[in-house]
Amino acid sequence: MKTQELLKRYAARELNFRGISLANASLDGVNLSRADLSQTDLSHAELTRADLSGACLSQANLTNADLTGTDLTGANLTEINLIGADLIGANLIGADLSSADLRCTNFHQANLSGANLTDAELSGADLSGACLKNARLSGADLTGVDLTGADLSGTGLTSAELKEETVPTGISRHWVSWNGSCSAQMKG
Repeated sequence: MKTQELLKRYAARELNFRGISLANASLDGVNLSRADLSQTDLSHAELTRADLSGACLSQANLTNADLTGTDLTGANLTEINLIGADLIGANLIGADLSSADLRCTNFHQANLSGANLTDAELSGADLSGACLKNARLSGADLTGVDLTGADLSGTGLTSAELKEETVPTGISRHWVSWNGSCSAQMKG
């Protein structure tokens, strides 16, 4: 589907776009609030400052997508692939990111208050300066996560747990890279 067709159909109040492919699409600043974009391919898409509040992106592929400043308030992001995506300053208040693949995702200064990150894969993610107040992190993999200046109040995480879950500064564990090969990732 082409970007213009999506926007035209959304303007006509259509909300079901399940399984469409919009890889590399430019959707900066669009309003797709409450749209069903589950299982869509939005890899490498530009969604800066888009309104995706209340949208369903369950099982969608947003690998390396740019969601800087995007509003994802209350969005369903269960089992989403956001590997390497930029969500700098994004609003994810109350979003459901349970079982999401968030490896190497940049959440710098993002608002994840009350978000559900249960069983999420966060290894190597940047959560520096992020607000995680009252977020649910049960079962989340926090290996190599940068939590510098993050607000973790109400998460139930203790200093001891964080020391167990994280690795020495600048190094995260081995994982399968986007091209399928194993590699050790170093923060630079």
